[in-house]
Amino acid sequence: MAVTLKVTDGEEGEWAVLRVSGELDLVTSPVLRQRVHDAVADGRRSLVLDLSEVLFCDSSGVGVLIATRRLIRSCQGRLRLILPAQGAIDGSHVNRVLAALGVRRLFDVYPDVPTAVADESSPLSA
Repeated sequence: MAVTLKVTDGEEGEWAVLRVSGELDLVTSPVLRQRVHDAVADGRRSLVLDLSEVLFCDSSGVGVLIATRRLIRSCQGRLRLILPAQGAIDGSHVNRVLAALGVRRLFDVYPDVPTAVADESSPLSA
């Protein structure tokens, strides 16, 4: 049975929240890319990507995350990722992939959505 990607829209105050679950790969990553572009086109400049339920992420998924960072920065926005240490099954797969590729430090990472949208919160260390 193929695992697909599901992206759910939400809002937490001024933050647009995209909750992502499933597999973020060559076939499914365009779905997330489009949802990010839709949020920005709607005027959203503060974006949280909740990746805690992503079971698999390949290089095309990482590419979408880096492109999202570039897009949000180009419009003076804010991007925060949810990559909990304990995520889907045995830990956040995306967290491990980003760390292995040496790009995790590019992102402001938080353990959960409430912490990410709180103005006084600080990101987890890389």
